[in-house]
Amino acid sequence: MNVKLVAKGAVKLFNDRSGEALARLNRGESKEDIFRATGATVAVNDVSFEVHEGEIFVIMGLSGSGKSTLVRMLNGLVPPTAGEIWIDGAEIASCGEARLRDVRRREITMVFQHFALFPHMTVAENVAFGLKVKGVGRAARREAAIKALAQVGLEDYADSLPSELSGGMQQRVGLARGLATDPEILLMDEPFGALDPLIRREMQDELRVLQRKLGKAIVFITHDLNEALLLGDRIAIMKDGVFVQVGTAQEIVSNPADDYVRAFVADIDRSRVFTAADVAQEAASVPPGASVDEALRAMDAAGSEAAHVVDDGCVVGVVTRRDLTEGEPVTRVDLAMQSDAPVVEGSSFLNEMYGPASTGLPIAVTDPQGRLIGAVPPAAILSQLAGEDQPPEPEASAPVTDESAASAA
Repeated sequence: MNVKLVAKGAVKLFNDRSGEALARLNRGESKEDIFRATGATVAVNDVSFEVHEGEIFVIMGLSGSGKSTLVRMLNGLVPPTAGEIWIDGAEIASCGEARLRDVRRREITMVFQHFALFPHMTVAENVAFGLKVKGVGRAARREAAIKALAQVGLEDYADSLPSELSGGMQQRVGLARGLATDPEILLMDEPFGALDPLIRREMQDELRVLQRKLGKAIVFITHDLNEALLLGDRIAIMKDGVFVQVGTAQEIVSNPADDYVRAFVADIDRSRVFTAADVAQEAASVPPGASVDEALRAMDAAGSEAAHVVDDGCVVGVVTRRDLTEGEPVTRVDLAMQSDAPVVEGSSFLNEMYGPASTGLPIAVTDPQGRLIGAVPPAAILSQLAGEDQPPEPEASAPVTDESAASAA
């Protein structure tokens, strides 16, 4: 996957006119000691990371952590005191103004928390403003604006004024304006922070859907850990100008780097972080024509009390040890299987699996093409929600009820 943006040892100090604060920082002095000695503020301290094409890289931190300063360094709004910023293989931290303007026009764009729409312009004119600055002709601007508005579901409002739109719709216009120039990289600084909670969640979901279509490199800034966990392919948790931990949502929740991160994730709803693929185990599987002995051997090998019946890679049923050993004698598994096997895609979150788990049967986990990739015993879901490292031995004969699954959430 192509690397679109790189920060190497990025540092930003404010009010360090003499360079003394940078020298102290390089000697390892603390942010507090440097401020007391020089009056300079260490906003960003030796931050390095990469962002890949198609990735949402979330920088999460509380107010004063340095996240907004860092994102403004990425497009040159705030020049770094030290370090390098690379966009598509070109270093921009030390480039001239002309080159920096060209990068902002062609490579990278920013979506802010406050919409900053021109009230006297139509929605389409607002969206096309960046193209107008680039010198694009009127007809081409209009075409690009309509296309960008269609991507956020607002093409029918092209000729409306911003005042005629709700807050969520205005934020969509801001996003469309960023998309209209077809940038390689999107910087999003708390873009949904001013929205009501319900609208905010809708915008988060829409961004995920949109990203699957566009595959941009996105740097997303937030102070909300739930938002970070929902959106981020990778998340950087920032404190006092440094990255405390970088990883996937699952890595951060499962293995917090220190007490600071541990306190953040303590009350996180794990059911909205971990997916079926995260907790899936080896699946016992057999073809429809398999014998009883073949099915029992497959169960033994997987340590399971059930096996999924698979035809051409896809699940067509499930059979339990009890089905094969306690009922009417059968010679083939398809004669004893249950055809309504619970099945979910690997990307399904645990909170979507309570219904399937209530059957007490192992849940088949499939790829987007419907092929079996693993199985989740109901007990493994409860184990993950409880934060246990290892799930208890699954028991297909002890069904999980709707009430017990819901109470674990």
